Amino acid sequence: MFKWALVFFVISLIAGLFGFTDVAVASAGIAKFLFFVFFGLCMVFLIAALIVGNKVRDYFRGRHV
Repeated sequence: MFKWALVFFVISLIAGLFGFTDVAVASAGIAKFLFFVFFGLCMVFLIAALIVGNKVRDYFRGRHV
């Protein structure tokens, strides 16, 4: 998904360079949306991994209830 955000960002840069402002604005909007979706999912999975990782580590160290 991050790849697609970069692709639309590059399209918006090229379109802006050639003066196609409508295409540039639309591509930049799509790239921005995909970036924030990717970033949000990354944060959710990072927090989930930290929580689950601590519980698994504690379980194997003998601290399970």
